[in-house]
Amino acid sequence: MMKKVMTVLVVLAFVGVSMSMMSCAKKQVGVAQPTKVEPKPAPAPAPAPAPAPAPSVTDVDKAQKLRAEIQAFESTHIYFDFDKSEIKPEAKGVLETKAAWLREHSEYKVSIQGHADERGTNEYNLALGDRRAKSAMKYLNALGISADRMSTISYGEERPVCTDKNESCWSKNRRDEFKLSK
Repeated sequence: MMKKVMTVLVVLAFVGVSMSMMSCAKKQVGVAQPTKVEPKPAPAPAPAPAPAPAPSVTDVDKAQKLRAEIQAFESTHIYFDFDKSEIKPEAKGVLETKAAWLREHSEYKVSIQGHADERGTNEYNLALGDRRAKSAMKYLNALGISADRMSTISYGEERPVCTDKNESCWSKNRRDEFKLSK
């Protein structure tokens, strides 16, 4: 009986495969005719952003003037006598000019950097540079510049502008320099 069942199954499988092959005719694929595509109208261009206003001549002039003022402020130093930290008469005029500029430009702060010549020990020259910077700070404060807009630092003999071994050179190193920041 098993043999008969197997035979029937094989015959049915063969008939099923034959039928499926006969009923599936190949479909013809036609070449599609191109359809006319209507061109879409180009979108209207977005309005151009308004150009940034060109800096006016007066703005450029003001910026150049400010840069020149800052450069002049920072390049004008005050000088001290040997082993002294008192403000000299000619330095008072320089400090008064600096105070006037700082009052006009309240957004700026100033760092006062004290320097000394090479004579003396490192420690002594650092202390002397500190006294010199604080003397200038005290004078500017007396002229109305708030202490919270000023800071001091001493470089002692570490940043000489002249390295010759004579009084002319040493006198250039006994100075206060002024650096601006916002």
